[in-house]
Amino acid sequence: MDQLRALRVFVRVIDEGSFASAARALDLAPAVVTRLVAELEDHLGARLINRTTRRLALTDIGEAYLERARRILSEVDEATALATSASTEPRGHLRVLVPPAIAVHQLAKHLPRFHKQFPQVTVELSSPGGVEAVDESFDITILHTRHPLDGDFVARRLARTEVILCASPEYLNRRGRPGHPDELREHDTLLPPRSELQRGIVFQRGAWGDDEPPGETHTLVPRKPVLATSHLDTNYAAALHGLGVAGLPSFLIEDALLEHALERVLPEWRLFSVDIWAAMPSRKHMPARTRAFLDFLLEVFGGEDRDPWLAAAGCETRVEVCGAAAPQAAAPAQALVEPLSAD
Repeated sequence: MDQLRALRVFVRVIDEGSFASAARALDLAPAVVTRLVAELEDHLGARLINRTTRRLALTDIGEAYLERARRILSEVDEATALATSASTEPRGHLRVLVPPAIAVHQLAKHLPRFHKQFPQVTVELSSPGGVEAVDESFDITILHTRHPLDGDFVARRLARTEVILCASPEYLNRRGRPGHPDELREHDTLLPPRSELQRGIVFQRGAWGDDEPPGETHTLVPRKPVLATSHLDTNYAAALHGLGVAGLPSFLIEDALLEHALERVLPEWRLFSVDIWAAMPSRKHMPARTRAFLDFLLEVFGGEDRDPWLAAAGCETRVEVCGAAAPQAAAPAQALVEPLSAD
């Protein structure tokens, strides 16, 4: 008797509710299914299922045996997947939940390279809106947060993105380049419609580490913005077209900074940073396609607690800045501005 096969048939009979349904699900003859369960019972010397003309019912021994059988089959499947994944090319369908702004401004331009490396993997991106928690129905959830992650999942940091003030060179040439947060009162701003902004936006300048003396802080209560929206791409498009000064995450405006379509404003003053993570449900085994995509994300974004987009654009807060603004130094801070989850 093939005991492992008999175990699978026994479990499927219980799951399907009848021998006939199990036979159809397994593509076996009903007589084969009946025989395999009977052989298993003979091998164990115990009845597992009470059979009637209307329904099946597990015996007490059958209920205990079913629980162990499921556990054994799960371990066997995981061991098989683990062994085959090491030598099998990543393939299959990968489901990824991701905020729209990251999907549009980052993943889309890198996916052709991933497809070239792993042509047997198809990627389904779901971007319904802000992503605030890990969804176990997806292979990978990409999310950004200012707070520590908490939950029963596995997560890898992809990067840190800094929210910075920016505007088009045409707007700044016309209205001037502010040198202090107070000068923003004379500028048109693009802000989300959040009540917290009425209490002020907090700017910080200088060193703000554990081993550093505190730097300078400044709180600005902004005047009514010319555009109030929580949609990141709308603020981005409006800033590109010269409507005013916007606070946007670096991953979204990387290309615009590189092409000098946008310029950093008040580069010596810092607002806040957000961590970007790739998270997966807690599993003993990760499919080869999931591992391949995670490794690809870490390669693309760096996997470090730093902002790769400002570095690439030459606009890091602590170093020389791009555009016409003067080089200054600054460090981490907090601010009451647009949350990235509101995309």
